Amino acid sequence: MSLRVEPGGGREAREAALAALFGAGSQGVHEDGAALVTHFPPTAALDAVVEAVRAAVPTAVVAVEPLPAVDWGEAWKARIGAHVVGSLTIAPPWLADGLDPDRAVIIEPGMAFGTGEHATTRGVARLLEGVLRPGMTVADLGAGSAVLSIAAAKLGASRVYAVEVDPDAIADAESNVRRNEVGDRVHVFEADAGALLPLLAPVDLVVANIISSVLVGALPAMAAALPSGGTAILSGILLEERGGMMATLAAAGWRVVAEDAEDQWWSVAAVRP
Repeated sequence: MSLRVEPGGGREAREAALAALFGAGSQGVHEDGAALVTHFPPTAALDAVVEAVRAAVPTAVVAVEPLPAVDWGEAWKARIGAHVVGSLTIAPPWLADGLDPDRAVIIEPGMAFGTGEHATTRGVARLLEGVLRPGMTVADLGAGSAVLSIAAAKLGASRVYAVEVDPDAIADAESNVRRNEVGDRVHVFEADAGALLPLLAPVDLVVANIISSVLVGALPAMAAALPSGGTAILSGILLEERGGMMATLAAAGWRVVAEDAEDQWWSVAAVRP
């Protein structure tokens, strides 16, 4: 069965709905515009799932629909496309034929976040192309699949630290680094970004595609890791949160040099004071 949830409200409602879905046994959730979509086996007690979601988000609109009989082994591949982002193309292996390997970021969809399907990934990649200069050292915080670390290497970074705290994502990240033949430049670390970043400093550019509350807390550590004039690219921010993040950056002395918006998501490049 398919369960579709439209949380309404802002990030807090969305996160509460996600927590309720996973707490009720969902094994995965994907975004369809403003909606969250997940699937349960026919034997699942969906009434309890719906009640859990509505208890967490009383204003949520929840719809349950039967799933058609399909070959999921192949059908899921149809949902993953190739995305042209500036001079780069982010694609899965089965769509890689004919792509220029120097300008292709090939990502095998797995447990880790980051296939090019999400607007935040594309937003960061577009901003990267505008601010990254050949020879830069980059720290990618919350690297997930290492898609953005690989993109940075393909755009000319000489060294990229892909930092990810989730142990389940590390194997995916390392595999993608090998697949793209950037192991001489991209180094994957399983670690808490806040603890490791001071040990990697100084770096020329910090990339962080996380949630806004984590980004705000990490800004001082990013500033400490960057030289004056160094740049941070931040994403995972809802467009409705733009004003608050702009005010936070301004209060800390950061200078915004570029912005990107797609769907409901906003990304920003800012220079350290």
